[in-house]
Amino acid sequence: MSRARQPPLVTGISPNEGIAWTKVTIRGENLGTGPTDLLGLTICGHNCLLTAEWMSASKIVCRVGQAKNDKGDIIVTTKSGGKGTSTVSFKLLKPEKIGILDQSAVWVDEMNYYDMRTDRNKGIPPLSLRPANPLGIEIDKGRFPQKDLELLFPGMSADFTSENFSAAWYLIENHSTTSFDQLKTAVVNLKKQANKKNEGSLAYVKGGLSTFFEAQDALSAIHQKLEADGTEKVEGSMTQKLENVLNRASNTADTLFQEVLGRKDKADSTRNALNVLQRFKFLFNLPLNIERNIQKGDYDVVINDYEKAKSLFGKTEVQVFKKYYAEVETRIEALRELLLDKLLETPSTLHDQKRYIRYLSDLHAPGDPAWQCIGAQHQWILQLMHNCKESYVKEHKGSALLHSPMLDLDSDVRPSPIGHLSQTASLKRGSSFQSGRDDAWRYKAPQQVVFVEKLTKLVVSQLPNFWKLWVSYVNGSLFSETAEKSGQMERSKKNARQRQNDFKKMIQEVMHSLVKLIRGALLPFSLREGELRQYGGWEMKSELSGQWLTHVIQTVRLSSESLTALEIPNDMLQIIQDLILDLRVRCIIVTLQHTAEDIKRLAEKEDWIVDNEGLTSLPSQFEQCIIRSLQSLKTVLDCKPGEASVFQQQKTQEDVCQLSIGIMQGFIDCLEQLSTKPDGDIDTSHLSVDVSSPDLFGSIHEESSLSSEQRLLIALSNCRYLERHTFLNIAEHFEKHGFQGVDKITQVSMESLKELDQRLFEMYIEFKADPIVGSLEPGIYAGYFDWKDCLIPTGVRNYLKEALVNIIAVHAEVFTISKDLVPRVMSRVVEAVSEELSRLMQCVSSFSKNGALQAKLEICALRDTVAIYLTPESKSSFKQALEALPQLSSGTDRKLLEELLNKFKSSMHLQLTCFQASSSAMMKT
Repeated sequence: MSRARQPPLVTGISPNEGIAWTKVTIRGENLGTGPTDLLGLTICGHNCLLTAEWMSASKIVCRVGQAKNDKGDIIVTTKSGGKGTSTVSFKLLKPEKIGILDQSAVWVDEMNYYDMRTDRNKGIPPLSLRPANPLGIEIDKGRFPQKDLELLFPGMSADFTSENFSAAWYLIENHSTTSFDQLKTAVVNLKKQANKKNEGSLAYVKGGLSTFFEAQDALSAIHQKLEADGTEKVEGSMTQKLENVLNRASNTADTLFQEVLGRKDKADSTRNALNVLQRFKFLFNLPLNIERNIQKGDYDVVINDYEKAKSLFGKTEVQVFKKYYAEVETRIEALRELLLDKLLETPSTLHDQKRYIRYLSDLHAPGDPAWQCIGAQHQWILQLMHNCKESYVKEHKGSALLHSPMLDLDSDVRPSPIGHLSQTASLKRGSSFQSGRDDAWRYKAPQQVVFVEKLTKLVVSQLPNFWKLWVSYVNGSLFSETAEKSGQMERSKKNARQRQNDFKKMIQEVMHSLVKLIRGALLPFSLREGELRQYGGWEMKSELSGQWLTHVIQTVRLSSESLTALEIPNDMLQIIQDLILDLRVRCIIVTLQHTAEDIKRLAEKEDWIVDNEGLTSLPSQFEQCIIRSLQSLKTVLDCKPGEASVFQQQKTQEDVCQLSIGIMQGFIDCLEQLSTKPDGDIDTSHLSVDVSSPDLFGSIHEESSLSSEQRLLIALSNCRYLERHTFLNIAEHFEKHGFQGVDKITQVSMESLKELDQRLFEMYIEFKADPIVGSLEPGIYAGYFDWKDCLIPTGVRNYLKEALVNIIAVHAEVFTISKDLVPRVMSRVVEAVSEELSRLMQCVSSFSKNGALQAKLEICALRDTVAIYLTPESKSSFKQALEALPQLSSGTDRKLLEELLNKFKSSMHLQLTCFQASSSAMMKT
């Protein structure tokens, strides 16, 4: 068995107050299952079931009856739910009596009273035609409350046309302050009106007396004639004569009253015409009122009047009404065209667009004005974008950028990113890193950057209203309650569902145009030839720098965030994300290319000022240049929500890796260029050294010139520092910023650096060791010295001392530049000298005893002096040289050798101090 339905519940009534017979709409829950289920409906205690019209289980329409209570509940009773309850109430207002001469906004029928309860016409008593002021004196409305008067005169009325008329109530209400003399005058006026009524009846009778007398005379003549001639003679013609008399009487009456009757008919006709004009003046004045209200812009008034006229006269058969209603329709059609023109007019605000669409909907305009407006807005946005491009391209071609081409953004509430670009001033390249900040640079933005700024602002300012207009079109909020009742809103929603794909294409077309216009200005190589002619046209004399591309990326990102906030589907905005990715990749490529150019120009900034570690500022400048370049790319490398990694494509990884390697190789080439440049090509007028270290030996004075050997040493010192510090630091920065292939970049750069280091080292050794080695053989055989025939040795000969002095000079030069290079350089010099000495000893065919002792003395003196710089190769050379000599057999020779060695070391103690450093770390190369 099914559960009983809930009792009816009334939750709303519209309107919630009114006079009797006001049409109301009742809303609630469980208001019945159908018309037959509705058993009762009372409002303020009055039964309104006869006028009730059941619409649905939540809606009933009826008319409020003449209730006794001025406020009460709305009670619905149904067969299925029983007697219900109400959460709202209705207030019954007292109707205001309207006289026949009072002005009123609605038509009042004076002749007939329409009983809405029984649908029957009742005649109004003649008293209702009396004047509104029967006393004929000035009415002075009193301030007595209506309720107090009703309590004072229960069941009575102040209306003198009512059966329950109370004179006292009427006087209190209308003449409470009237003087007694005026009331006397009122009595006289009443008497005059009564006399006029009686005199009117007598006058009517007096006006017809002549007619009566003529008829009486005619009858008397007939009677006398009958008596004179006798009844027998006139009996036959009596009837005919009587008829003639009556006809003559009728003709006489017609003649007498024709003018009066004609005037009466004309008066009745005029009265009827005036009555019709007065009663239907709304329709007759409507065309003129429509014109006036259209001129004032009161379109709501026009629509309300049109709806009223349409409901009253839309289906009339009266010709005059048809004529005037046709004129109304003509004016309304002109209004439709006017509103449609205003709707499609651009630019216009979203509020105005919605307003015009609602007006056209209420006027039942043909077609779909909302969709026409959406299409017009779409075309207008596209036209604005292309006009923007054409204007900037024309300006770009027509004149040079001499002053600020900044945008006219006074009306834009969003702050210009160009205003924040000064925060990235440190991104400027080259010598401008240390230059003072000049505000004028902000007014030299490239034309393409200004164009992108303007274009994105245009789209961001116009697209939100375009999107909101579509959303309003979809959810039906464009239409009024009238359109909702007529079902037009449902038809519009259906049309919107069918046109979703068309609107999606519109949004995509706007997005494609935006992206391609930006690509035409910044990435023309990414467009096809046909697209380039449509979206390009810029004269690209030079590509934008990395800092401007970074600014453009920030601008496009802000635009993308603004469009995402509109809840536009991500698939429609994906093309913007692709553009941002391409701009980020291009920005990285361009920045690295410009960095490579800056690195090449670092050679011009080499000052050759050496610090305690034997370094110039060049490695530091190189590292700082790389770091600044990477810092300028931080915002580009960072991924915003919805963005992909800039290194997701293999080609991008490879290109960035090659450019990074090119930057490192460019600096290596810069070092090689500096170290191998001829002396005359190097400006050393500003040369100085750091003299803070007490260990310096032989300072290079500020006014001196650098030799090529010194430049080689400085380059070697820089290479050593690059290998052990700078390149590793740069690799860490690459990894920190997410670069791919850092190991490859480091490996290739290290290999190239080591190759340069080895070439420079070999070049320096060649410069220094070859003269020393070349002086050994001439020095040994100077003075026709012969190993077979020589005197007893008295000490180390001068050639060896000269070689040692030359080695000491090399040591001093290297030590002055970089102490860390001394072991490496000295070891190679000793290797070269020992190898040459071994070769010379092995070339001697035979030694005498004194010759062998002299040779061993010199070999041992050299070996012991440079013992700290001996390497396995040099040790092997010294060993081979000693093995080529005969062995000393006697103790006397050995003792002499030892004494001579000690004597040599003692005499050259000061010179040999540089070879006595007691640090094993110095032997590391």
